[in-house]
Amino acid sequence: MKQYPASRIALPNGETLAYRECGQGPAVLLIHGNMSSSVHWQTTMEALEPYFHVIAPDMRGFGDSTYAQPFDSLRELADDLRLLLDALGVDSFDVVGWSAGGGVAMELAADLPDAVRRLVLLESAPATGYPMFKKDAAGVPILGSFLTTKEEVAADPVQVLPALNALRNGDRATMRMLWDMAIYNLRKPPEEDYALYLDGTMQQRCLIDLDYALLTFNITHRSNGAVEGSGRIGSIRCPVTVIHGARDLVVPEAWARQLHADFGERAQFVLLPEASHSPITDHPEGFFEVLRGALGIH
Repeated sequence: MKQYPASRIALPNGETLAYRECGQGPAVLLIHGNMSSSVHWQTTMEALEPYFHVIAPDMRGFGDSTYAQPFDSLRELADDLRLLLDALGVDSFDVVGWSAGGGVAMELAADLPDAVRRLVLLESAPATGYPMFKKDAAGVPILGSFLTTKEEVAADPVQVLPALNALRNGDRATMRMLWDMAIYNLRKPPEEDYALYLDGTMQQRCLIDLDYALLTFNITHRSNGAVEGSGRIGSIRCPVTVIHGARDLVVPEAWARQLHADFGERAQFVLLPEASHSPITDHPEGFFEVLRGALGIH
């Protein structure tokens, strides 16, 4: 895996974002997901470098970026990225969001409809957010009974505590086990790359904020059961591509198809039959070909 050094820019809001960049030409912003960082984009950067000016930031509380202030919403993370792009002098760009980064990408596209040329949502959080339910004594979700506070999120014994404790304790073995079970369930990256990915994962300090922000994210015109929709999806005017692995254990295919439906005719849906939540490692060349096509390179 080619290594791209991280640079840093201090933002007017008091945060300093780290970012990796390469290439020349039209700008494309790569937004990572939960429990990851810009390091996880490096093979994608190499695939896009001949065609684009690629920018891959660490979001607030991830990787080498600061975590001066907690956050409650994905829109706050999108605002950080807007400030970063302003500082870099980028006023027109494509955006690719992976998993939770897809939600951040949607917020950014809604805030900057004249700047975002294309929106690519990879294994993305739905437009109605990622639900988190209360659990019974056996750890089984109580459907319809949503978590409502950060304190409840932090105490969730299934979706949160295993990863939270691994991050707090520097427990790489447990974190690797979680990635093997949920994300690298089809194919693991080369061992040297995996070590770098784990390094990036273990730098996260904002897990509770991010999980809560996913729970309360909803840009549709309907309720998701936990919060009402903001309707901001109507502000996204660019073409949208939803790319989804058929064997994703984190985001069910039905959610991805609903995301596609929420965007209507301005969206296209690409199903990757032999990919899970990480097409980047499951089938890199096939994924890169699909991604380049979604970004207008054929």
